[in-house]
Amino acid sequence: MELHADFERRAAAHGADLEWVPSPMPGVDRRMLERIGTEVARATTIVRYAPGSAFSPHVHGGGEEFLVLDGVFSDEHGDFPAGSYVRNPPTSKHTPGSAPGCTIFVKLWQFDPADRRDVRLRPREPAFVATGDPGVDARALHADAREAVRIERWAPGTHVERAPEGGLELFVLRGGFQSAGEAYGPWSWLRLPAGAPLRALAGPAGAELWLKEGHVAGAAARFAEAFAEAS
Repeated sequence: MELHADFERRAAAHGADLEWVPSPMPGVDRRMLERIGTEVARATTIVRYAPGSAFSPHVHGGGEEFLVLDGVFSDEHGDFPAGSYVRNPPTSKHTPGSAPGCTIFVKLWQFDPADRRDVRLRPREPAFVATGDPGVDARALHADAREAVRIERWAPGTHVERAPEGGLELFVLRGGFQSAGEAYGPWSWLRLPAGAPLRALAGPAGAELWLKEGHVAGAAARFAEAFAEAS
């Protein structure tokens, strides 16, 4: 399966409008935003766990990164309520599930194969700080030589302009913004290729969003290399 697999083009999806698709595990459904592959895939997905559902124990050959959107996600490392951010690097193993149910925004097979850094942040870890851009605060989640990940808050009516060399990806958590004549609300996703500018206007309620930059350039080639190395 290929969905938004051309990383040299702008790609967008409005997750709140997509149909839930059952996964191979009962009680676990998905809304797919981008994907290359079948069940083993480079994927960006909204995943919903019904109360009491779980996945079988498994190893993340290409790593897993996720943000808890609602409910409580659990595995051997603890319970992670809404707002938690987790990075499980390549070769890590766990048994994910949720007693009360939860929804997560998750990215698979998008790590450097040599990355072994675990990240587990609960809500408000770390705190939001001013970025220096008027109307923009940020909560840093992760940064390395290839990418930077954070939550940003844009005050109502804030104009935001970005043009990172390695590309940019956004996922709206609350509020919304407009860009290139299109409105993005909660669970909307936007990916811009390397060098493409973002020009956005935060809505009247402002916007809170997950943001990653620097990782889009060369993404397909990195996935192929990582998959070959892990196979």
